[in-house]
Amino acid sequence: MRHLPLDHPGTADHRSPMRFLWWLAKGQWKTLLGGMIFGIIWMSCQAVMPAVIGRAIDDGVAARDRSALLGLAGVMLAVGVVQAASGIQRHRFAVTNWLTAAYRTVQLTGRHTVHLGGTLPRKVSTGEVVAIGNSDISHLGQVMDVTARFSGAVVSFVLVAVILLQTSVTLGLVVLIGVPALVLLVGPLLSPLQRRSAAQRELTGRLSNTATDIVSGLRVLRGIGGEQVFLARYRRESQETRQAGVAVAKLQSMLDALQVFLPGLFVVIVVWLGARYAVTGRISAGELVAFYGYSAFLMIPLRTATEFANKVIRAKVSAARVCRLLVLEPDVDDPTDPRTPPPAGAELSDARSGLRVRPGSLTAIVSEPSEESAALADRLGLCAAEVDDDVTLGGVPLTALRREDVRRRIVVSDTGSTLFSGRLGDRLDVAGGDSAARVLRALETASADDILEALPDGLDATVTERGRSFSGGQRQRLILARALAADPEILVLVEPTSAVDAHTESRIAARLREHRAGRTTIVTTSSPLMLDAADEVVFLREGRVVATGTHADLMHHEPAYRAVVTREEVTAS
Repeated sequence: MRHLPLDHPGTADHRSPMRFLWWLAKGQWKTLLGGMIFGIIWMSCQAVMPAVIGRAIDDGVAARDRSALLGLAGVMLAVGVVQAASGIQRHRFAVTNWLTAAYRTVQLTGRHTVHLGGTLPRKVSTGEVVAIGNSDISHLGQVMDVTARFSGAVVSFVLVAVILLQTSVTLGLVVLIGVPALVLLVGPLLSPLQRRSAAQRELTGRLSNTATDIVSGLRVLRGIGGEQVFLARYRRESQETRQAGVAVAKLQSMLDALQVFLPGLFVVIVVWLGARYAVTGRISAGELVAFYGYSAFLMIPLRTATEFANKVIRAKVSAARVCRLLVLEPDVDDPTDPRTPPPAGAELSDARSGLRVRPGSLTAIVSEPSEESAALADRLGLCAAEVDDDVTLGGVPLTALRREDVRRRIVVSDTGSTLFSGRLGDRLDVAGGDSAARVLRALETASADDILEALPDGLDATVTERGRSFSGGQRQRLILARALAADPEILVLVEPTSAVDAHTESRIAARLREHRAGRTTIVTTSSPLMLDAADEVVFLREGRVVATGTHADLMHHEPAYRAVVTREEVTAS
């Protein structure tokens, strides 16, 4: 039995969609081969059954030979048992192939999104990534699933043709020529179906992204009266997506209809020819019955062949989406010759802005506008779109260190952070180790213990997608608790209390200092409550440090700083 998920999904060949599908197939060739073998046995048993029945009629019933009839009945039973057993195994392999392809794709895209880090949201939309997990993995799994039946269809078609050629050259040639011709008749539909499917997937991903943006910013939209504008936009995009879906459905319905009509027409022709041959005495009654059986059976390989072509097209469209994600490269990659990380407790500094953070201190950064401090926070964690050697840890540029080392020591939690669906305790304990005590302490510091008390299942409660079951303030506190539970050497928090009330913010400010005692913490904020709890406040203007000191000192000696802080205070009140 194969255990999923895999230890490592491998390195994908994403040069083209077909290369990616071939790479998937090579990675599970053993189970694919097993499914194909049992698929061939399963469908071949169905192919020879009409021949056995025809022989039983001619040699047993018509000849009144009881021993021959019993012998052929035993053969039918044996064929039926083999068919049933191989059918069970074929299905097991088919399910395994589906799951393996789907899980490998999920693992592959998941690992790559982690590899991209902050680059991901700047280069690809949320809807594009969501669509891979919602629908694309299903199409990729289905094409691996159908390979077993398709292999059986090809072999059984050849087997039936050989049997018919031995009985009647004319009927055998009809099958050999007619079946490929019928498959080719649906070929002209496949190319436009692929184009329309690709367009529909693109629109679906865009619509998902729009819906995500609207839901996440619903409160803001209500505050500025923008609900109707975005509602009209969503309606317009949803109608475009619907029309694209209808266009795909029209071609798909034609393809499905042809999958029934063309094989049915072919069966009628074969049966008509077989009946005429039986009337003229060219074939026996048993052979006529066998022809009826073959005619009914041939519908299976015909429909399987068109189904295989259809699923390959859908899988190719899905593989193209996966390849577009995998081809992306992070803005910052590991250096070819990484430096040795500095020891713990090293100073974090930024030459561009003049920022120097004392190890083990709680440092607050204030700027006007606030985007400058947020951009600085991204640079401190190698999360910015453009990086340089200005940010150093213990004198070593962050760009000279492995990204894994930087991520392990410096964690940036910004306002765009979200909660993933799943068990709450697992979503908060991202560092692993299943330390409930550490999580509970982080929840208390983030003043989120009331959220936990309101949940009947506590840490076992299920978080909905993006944490939508929580209010904005609750989500912000849970995200802060998650960052605190990670317990990094250097923690950078971007506006961690912007969505909470003053009383809650006061508790968080007091507890944060104690919780992070002895470890470096950087907070970008303009809240007097948070600033007053900081060991040192840094004031930025035009991206440069212009003043440092305590909140009280800066309020007394820096008019520009006082203007920024008091304006924020007035606005908040």
